Amino acid sequence: MPATPDDLFACLDRLGVAHRTVRHQAVFTVEESQSLRGEIPGGHTKNLFLKDRRGTLFLVVALEDAAIDLKGLHRWLEAGRFSFGSAELLREALGVEPGSVTPFAAINDAALRVTVVLDTPMLAEETLNYHPLINTMTTAIAPADLVRFLRHTGHEPRIAAVSGGSQDGNLDGNRDGSGEAPD
Repeated sequence: MPATPDDLFACLDRLGVAHRTVRHQAVFTVEESQSLRGEIPGGHTKNLFLKDRRGTLFLVVALEDAAIDLKGLHRWLEAGRFSFGSAELLREALGVEPGSVTPFAAINDAALRVTVVLDTPMLAEETLNYHPLINTMTTAIAPADLVRFLRHTGHEPRIAAVSGGSQDGNLDGNRDGSGEAPD
């Protein structure tokens, strides 16, 4: 059985991660969620659930207005060509419904099937907003705490500059290639 928002919040609390959640009407797209900007400050995001031809799964997480070249991204991440994962595969791998895709769903991926890719510019925000496994709430969290949560679930995130044509061959998006989140 997939984790619930309460399970997620309990996990964040156990990790000592500060988080704030706002309830709202169901939103399914970035466009629909833009109506919430006044009541929810911070970086707003999009989450792309992708699979390559070999069946490898990826969750690419970026700011909502980031331009991501999927055709080039697969080569840059050394993956096969990407397509969007089906709703059925999303439920199976991450335990969430379409419209609720979130890096918090890593809590449901005990098999570590999904590689999480975080866009470097997103990590410069003071807070980031994601659905807490359902699309009737939004939870704010600090970028460093997101990385800590992902590591706690066993998902070492690939931190990469995947937006805005910034793909310079450095797979981790850092000058030193360490893969560490920027301070």
